[in-house]
Amino acid sequence: MPPDPSGRPEGTSPATEGALTSTGRRPAPLNALVSAQMSRMPRASTRPELLIRRELHRRGMRYRVNHKLLPGRPDIAFTRAKLAVFIDGCFWHMCPLHGTVPKNNSAWWAAKLQRNVQRDREKDDQLSALGWTVAHFWEHEDPVDVADRVEALWQRKREAPERSTRSPRHV
Repeated sequence: MPPDPSGRPEGTSPATEGALTSTGRRPAPLNALVSAQMSRMPRASTRPELLIRRELHRRGMRYRVNHKLLPGRPDIAFTRAKLAVFIDGCFWHMCPLHGTVPKNNSAWWAAKLQRNVQRDREKDDQLSALGWTVAHFWEHEDPVDVADRVEALWQRKREAPERSTRSPRHV
C-alpha cells in the first residue's frame, strides 16, 4: 500500500496509527451495520460536552472549544486561566465503570484503546509543561456536577497570583 504525503499508509490517521494489523491495515468490520455505526460517532461536540458547555455558559463562563493550538485539542479551554477540560467517552478512553472491549477483533481494539489512554497522558504532560491545568471527566458524569468542579478549578486559577518571570525593576 503506497504511503500518503504524511508518510502513513493510505486510509490511516494519527488516531489509528499504531493500532493497525500486521499487514498495516485496520481489521475488517464485523458487518456493514457495525461499520456504519462506528463512522457516525461524533469526535467533537458530543451530547455530554454540549450539556456541560451549556451549563458553564449559563454561569457566565466563557471558553474556547476544541482549541486547535493546544496539544490534544481540549474539549473546553479557559485560555486566561490556562485550564484545559476533556470530556472522555467511556468506550474510547476505557472508563473503569463502563469501558468495554469489543469481542470481534478484541486484540486490535485492546491495543487501540490502550493507545488512546497513553496518548491522553502524553497530551496531559505536554499541556502541563506549557503551564496548563488539565481536568478529565467521564461522559457519564452529571453535567451540573462537572460544571461545579470546573468552575471551582477556574476560580482557583483566577485567584492564584500571577508568577512573573521578570525581575523587578530597581529605580
